[in-house]
Formats: sequence, structure tokens, C-alpha cells
Amino acid sequence: MLFDQDDRPIADDEHEVVPPDRQRRVARWLVVLAALVVLGLVALGGAGLWVRGQLDPAGPPGEEIAFEIPRGSTTSEIADQLAEAGIISSGEVFRWYLRYKGGETFAAGQYRLRRNSAMWDVVAALKAGPALPPAVNLTIPEGLWVVEVAERIDRVDHLSGAAFLELAQSGTVRSQFQPEGIATLEGLLFPETYRIQDDEDEEDVLRRLVATFDRVATDVGYADAPARVGVSPYEAIIVASLIEAEAKVDEDRAKIARVIYNRLEQGIPLGIDATFYFHLGPDRKGTSLRVSDLEADHPYNTRLHAGLVPTAIAIPGRASLEAALNPEPGPWLYYVLADESGVHAFSESYDEFLRNKAEAQRRGLIP
Repeated sequence: MLFDQDDRPIADDEHEVVPPDRQRRVARWLVVLAALVVLGLVALGGAGLWVRGQLDPAGPPGEEIAFEIPRGSTTSEIADQLAEAGIISSGEVFRWYLRYKGGETFAAGQYRLRRNSAMWDVVAALKAGPALPPAVNLTIPEGLWVVEVAERIDRVDHLSGAAFLELAQSGTVRSQFQPEGIATLEGLLFPETYRIQDDEDEEDVLRRLVATFDRVATDVGYADAPARVGVSPYEAIIVASLIEAEAKVDEDRAKIARVIYNRLEQGIPLGIDATFYFHLGPDRKGTSLRVSDLEADHPYNTRLHAGLVPTAIAIPGRASLEAALNPEPGPWLYYVLADESGVHAFSESYDEFLRNKAEAQRRGLIP
């Protein structure tokens, strides 16, 4: 039951009459409210368009430029650097975008990014990681001399083989296995395919080759050479270089190591022709040795002098490094080529060696 102003009950079927001035006030408020809603929608639409324009600027991406993230950079600093470089439109919007995406971390390094990029494209490029700097691949095979490594270094446009060789023979860069009094890094560079960057100089490359050798030799166990084979780590490296120069197939390496150690123990000259070629130099490599070559008195004449040569004579690969520390048990003192595959025949007696040698000559394997 309703009551009017005179406390008179109003029948249920009667309606209160709203005064005209009140109707006009309600209508005005409805118009104002509708206008505010429309303005709000317009503002939201405009803000959305602005945000969209910040996230993905109009027009195609611009030129590609180098962009570097220094070590220790915060995400906020990276955002400002991107904006300053013109890669994104706003550092502040980029920070908000990253927060919306759940946060990202980016690795330090060099990137190739385009100006005027969409922020999601920039994030994808940064998440992919730094681009590799311009570089060339250089392969250093097993068995080379340092002078031959320098020749390969010289093939890299921005490097000098002569400068590399001078450094490698100066003692400026040293291996942890290099004894005092030995300046050359002969045998102390590791054979590998290296990616040489445009910003690396000869010393940078040399240090990488030496560091790689030291890491591999340490992994193989060269610090334990005295206990394992009775020679110093550097002497074991010399043995590994001799193995590298002599072996043609992997299965012979440990046997050749045993021949070398057996001859050292018995005071027999090693008689390894590769040491003569090392002394004679690149011009004589691959030629036949002359009588005068074999009779010349120098530290690398392993027919006149017993014991090891003063330095390594070749770059040993991992297989030769392992063989020098793990010689195969056996009484052998001689070896000679046995077939075209490079396999050697090993013997304990000189007579057996002569028979094997005669067979190799008959088959044209040796002169």
C-alpha cells in the first residue's frame, strides 16, 4: 500500500505523477551520461590507436643497423637505447609491453635490428640472441709446422702470416706446457676449424690456438706424463708430434709410440725421417733425402743422435696426443709401410725389419 503527501492511501492501480521539471532534469542527465560514455569510447579508441601506433609504427621497417647490448644492461636501459637508436618509438611503451608479456631478459652482444620496427619483432630478434660478428672459417689440419700455419693465416684478408709467425716464435704467447728456454710454439697449437672474426688480430688468433691446445692436452692428461710414460709433459708432446708425422692410420699410433719409447729406453737413435724434413724446411718437404742430408750434424738428425729432438716437429691431433701417453705394450723397435692404406709392419729384430722393408720396396710403397 502506498501513501500520498496527506497520508492518504493510494490504490494499487493508481500511479504517481512525475512533475515535468523533474522529467526535464532526468532527461538532461541521461544526455550528459550518454555524452560521457561516447566521449569515453572515443578516448579509448584514440588511446588504442595511439598505443597501436607506438607498438607497430606506420610504414615498413627502416634500414638495418648494428645494435649492441653492453654487459650488465638492465631491461629499462635497453628500452631507452632502442628508442634512442630509432629502432622502437618509445622506451616507456616498450617497458610496459615487456611487463605485459611477462618480462624478458636479453643477452649482451651485437645485434642487427631495423629502425622503425614493431616491438614484437624487436623482442623476437633480441630473444634469438646476438648475431655472430663477421668472420671466416679457417681449418688448421694435423701435422702442420708453425710456418705452414702462418701460410694459412695469411689467407685471411685482415691477418698477416708473417706477423703471426713472428709472434709464434717470439715467446710472447706461451703454452702452459712450454718449458723455459723454448720460445717457439711448434707443436703447441691445436688443429681445428676456427672461426676468425674480423676484429681479431694475429695475437688473438694465436692465443686461441694455444689455449685450445692447452685445454685438450690437459684433458688428455699431460700433467701426469712423468708417471705414465717417464718423460716430461713437453717431451711427451714431442713424441706426439713424431707420431703425427709418421702415422698414416689411427691403429698404428700407439705402436709407433711404443717404438719411440723402446728406442729411447735402449739408447737407440730414433731414425725418423720426418725430423730431417723439419730441419730442412718447407721447400724440401716431400722430396727424397740425400746422403748429405743424412750425414749433416744437427740436433734434428735422429740417425746420428739418440734421444728426442729439441722441439716438437708438427701439430699433433688428439689421437696422437692420446697415443703418446698410452703406448701399446710390445717389443717393437722398427716399422715400415706394409700396404697402400698406410698400415705399417712392426718388428723387433733388424732382420725382420729388412725383410719387411724389401717387401715394401718390391710393392713400390717406399723408394
